[in-house]
Amino acid sequence: MKELVEYIAKNLVDHPEEISVVDVTDEEGVTVYEVSCNPDEKGKLIGKSGRTAKAIRTLVRACSARHGKRATVEIV
Repeated sequence: MKELVEYIAKNLVDHPEEISVVDVTDEEGVTVYEVSCNPDEKGKLIGKSGRTAKAIRTLVRACSARHGKRATVEIV
């Protein structure tokens, strides 16, 4: 799942080498993938009205549910 988030994020920005993804497990069993990038490119990850970020979260939730897990994405 981490590779999926990293792949999507790196293809959205101009400087993919500055993308880092860290996975943190919540106490409720939800895995949170924190994506950090260059502050100038944060808007490209979030998208207009948050549509891109919402689409990334939807993909991650669907893939994780298929494997019987729960996950979400946060852009730091």
